[in-house]
Amino acid sequence: MEENRVIDITGAMEVHKVVPPPHRSTLQKLNNRLKETFFPDDPLRQFKGQPLKQKLILGAQYVFPILEWGPNYSFNLFKSDVVSGLTIASLAIPQGISYAKLANLPPIVGLYSSFVPPLVYAVLGSSRDLAVGPVSIASLVLGSMLREVVSPTKDPILFLQLAFSSTFFAGLFQASLGFLRLGFIIDFLSKATLIGFMAGAAVIVSLQQLKSLLGITNFTKQMAIVPVLSSVFHRTNEWSWQTILMGFCFLVFLLLTRHISMRKPKLFWVSAGAPLLSVIISTLLVFAMKGQKHGISIIGKLQEGLNPPSWNMLHFSGTYLGLVIKTGIVTGILSLTEGIAVGRTFAALKNYQVDGNKEMIAIGLMNIVGSSTSCYVTTGAFSRSAVNHNAGSKTAVSNIVMAVTVMVTLLFLMLLFEYTPNVVLGAIIVTAVIGLIDIPAAFQIWKIDKFDFLVLLCAFLGVIFISVQDGLAIAIGISILKVLLQITRPKTVMLGNIPGTGIYRNLDHYKEAMSIPGFLILSIEAPINFANATYLKERISRWIEDYEAEGGKNKKQSGLKFVVLDLSGVSAIDTSGVSLFKDLSMALEKKGLEAICIGESNRRSTGKTTEG
Repeated sequence: MEENRVIDITGAMEVHKVVPPPHRSTLQKLNNRLKETFFPDDPLRQFKGQPLKQKLILGAQYVFPILEWGPNYSFNLFKSDVVSGLTIASLAIPQGISYAKLANLPPIVGLYSSFVPPLVYAVLGSSRDLAVGPVSIASLVLGSMLREVVSPTKDPILFLQLAFSSTFFAGLFQASLGFLRLGFIIDFLSKATLIGFMAGAAVIVSLQQLKSLLGITNFTKQMAIVPVLSSVFHRTNEWSWQTILMGFCFLVFLLLTRHISMRKPKLFWVSAGAPLLSVIISTLLVFAMKGQKHGISIIGKLQEGLNPPSWNMLHFSGTYLGLVIKTGIVTGILSLTEGIAVGRTFAALKNYQVDGNKEMIAIGLMNIVGSSTSCYVTTGAFSRSAVNHNAGSKTAVSNIVMAVTVMVTLLFLMLLFEYTPNVVLGAIIVTAVIGLIDIPAAFQIWKIDKFDFLVLLCAFLGVIFISVQDGLAIAIGISILKVLLQITRPKTVMLGNIPGTGIYRNLDHYKEAMSIPGFLILSIEAPINFANATYLKERISRWIEDYEAEGGKNKKQSGLKFVVLDLSGVSAIDTSGVSLFKDLSMALEKKGLEAICIGESNRRSTGKTTEG
């Protein structure tokens, strides 16, 4: 029976002549490779065969997406956008003030950043649902990186200048990625990295708000969990029971409204309006009870008027140039990743496309413009975009409505925020960032890939025990190491036949699969190149030695005669890979063995498929 099965196998393998691919010059090959690397979406295909006038129109629509949907805009769409714009404005105003304080910036800068950038994005952005403004993660990273060198309390003007300069370099970096079609760089931030990083950042952000929630005045400048908790419990004499009571009440209220909206999505407006309602109620309470005289810290008087120009505050040379470039790149990557991920998420829900490179250009240019108009790093925020989507947003006009609402606030309503307590802003921040801790996603990663979970854990622990940027760097480093290991140590498995079929499967995965006496069938499931050719040669030699050693122990198993290499999982091979097979063939001939390589044609003829 065993000999018959061998005959059946060899007989089932049909030989097909491999036809050389069509001849292409080196220049054509290089052009095709560059096109697939930098222009996989082929953005120029829409211009083919079009008259010059149409090409100019299409070009203008590509650069300014508003020209594409603007001519067909209707009053019905406007009604939906007004409702969603006013809804996200009610969330953007308190969040803008809160996130600016998180970045150690004056609260007014958060409102400035919710006015100009949304207007720029409405013209250049391709997402219908993205709501633009400051976000917690970028605010935290910006504030923590700059605070390590410059004190925001001792030298607030210099700190503000560095924040605007970092925003400029963040925008320059983001726009450059889009113009140069280098968006694949941000793909190195894997899902596991982002989940771990955001969870760690959420913990640190929440702990930092204990300063406001407890009424502590002298608080640590460090971001790691140990010094933060140490500062909290060594300053118990500064705790204010009035502040704690107010903070606890509004935190419970905000968490309750968030829970209601999560349980019943149609009630999204409950959590969307809760921050603004909290600000209004707490401000009235403090004003009526003169809370500032009872230990409750307030924002104080805010400057009225629209964004003042800030291009004269940008630093392009001097001692701090390296700091602002580094801060800009880190915050730029984080905000870009969040913005594109959010935009693509809601685009998938509404079945339309978001161009990643156009989004990079739009987000980058709005940060460049923002840095010259007293704004700091902005992007598409998930919480605001979710509210925008649920409120029925149809186009980017909702961003314009939000910006106009913020403009009215800046011009006429700033006096109303003078008595807003900092404790409520802290509660708003805690409520916003708590949603960044995604435990179900972390549990799923643990079940699927333990190495990915290690990356997640390193990002999380690095952020909370070392620093935000170091935790992110450690996680990215481990992710890159994983990719390098997969390239240099590709998977090779031993295949066996499933009786009664022409199908071959991994012997370790399928109990019914049986090895064929005299045949060692190996599957290589990765591209073969200079980085792994030596390893594959050594690994295949080890497979042969193990087979022969097992054959010596098992008298029923006949000696090895054929080494079959299944290359149907090999998508590419370079010159080092070709040399590998030449060297392997010579080595096997010396041992009296015959090497057989099978590829896609053999796989189809035998019905064999490789393990995925």
